[in-house]
Amino acid sequence: MDGEGLSTLFARVNPHLDERQRRVLAGSVARALGRGGIVAVAEAAGMSRSTVQAAVAQVDEGMEVSDRVRAPGGGRPRLVERDPTLLSDLDSLVDPETRGDPMCPLRWTTKSTEHLAKALRGMGHTVSADTVGRLLVGMGYSLQAPAKENEGAQHPDRDAQFRYLNGQVEAHLGAGEPVISVDTKKKEVIGNLANKGREYQPKGEPVRVDVHDFPDPKLGKAIPYGVFDIGADAGFVTVGSDADTAAVAVASIGRWWDQVGSAVYPDATRLLITADAGGSNGYRSRLWKRELGSLAQRTGLAITVCHFPPGTSKWNRIEHRLFSHISMNWRGRPLTSHEVVVDLIATTTRSGLTVHAERDPGSYPKGTKVTDAELAAVPRQAHSFHGEWNYTIGGTRLTSRRRKRITTK
Repeated sequence: MDGEGLSTLFARVNPHLDERQRRVLAGSVARALGRGGIVAVAEAAGMSRSTVQAAVAQVDEGMEVSDRVRAPGGGRPRLVERDPTLLSDLDSLVDPETRGDPMCPLRWTTKSTEHLAKALRGMGHTVSADTVGRLLVGMGYSLQAPAKENEGAQHPDRDAQFRYLNGQVEAHLGAGEPVISVDTKKKEVIGNLANKGREYQPKGEPVRVDVHDFPDPKLGKAIPYGVFDIGADAGFVTVGSDADTAAVAVASIGRWWDQVGSAVYPDATRLLITADAGGSNGYRSRLWKRELGSLAQRTGLAITVCHFPPGTSKWNRIEHRLFSHISMNWRGRPLTSHEVVVDLIATTTRSGLTVHAERDPGSYPKGTKVTDAELAAVPRQAHSFHGEWNYTIGGTRLTSRRRKRITTK
């Protein structure tokens, strides 16, 4: 009997059997099939291999005829039922090290399951790291692999900065103000070159690409800069071919505001930007601050920037929510032109994410110097907590509602 036949058998018979009888059937069929029977029955009956294996052993030993069936609610109680304080204690351990509450999109724990399990055992709970992982998923958390936690030297105020950043996100979202996550995606070489991944093609007719990966100077590279609107769950990506500079970053943010943000948030007076500590939008970049000053003056927005602490770029929300979908969209497809890159970025996912993409033909030369006088002219107010990472620039915008109130007065 093939796999389809087995699936049909169990689908028809199992609903009429109790738990014990289903085990007898599964063990008997697996034994009759011989080699590979346990795997085949487990897949066909929707049972775990260990359960089928135990059923085979019971059948081999000889099962006595019995009317006994497990009573409703029988079996080992769930851990959270046997240990009612486990979830609250786990949440108290994770919450100080998290970037978000249950309703916030920035809910990522910075502690490993091993560390959390050890702490819980110290509090008197009997729990494993795997169980902690399952509980966290049920609580709305997403865990990062401990091996990838250290990207460099950890700043002593790393976790405190996460908490501060999350507080700013909550405050802005709660007030209906826009919050965006920004970053530059990895540069991509343009040309008829092999790209990682696979896609469906007629059998025996793969897409033919060049055997080498040498970049063509005439085609250049594609530099996608992304703006992810956390509140609206929407992405905006500009694809340039020039250098990745702070001017590119701020120009992309300005494009997003002009084309999308100002329409979605007509009464906004503030904009919160969460960004990496380095790169074109790094906290040390003078050009980044000067360009933001120009954007704040043009839009009238009070632009607050909160940088992730050094060595924590993987926590940037845009990496997980936006860039991952872009990578999936162009897997296995040669990026033959900037227009192809733009077309493959623009998408709408099943989970509701919408992404707009467009070409940025602008020129942004490297090596632009910002003098001390130019930097001092930027209306920048450093926050009391790590002012180098957290600061606000500008802020004079009058919304239509405020204009109406002023006119009435």
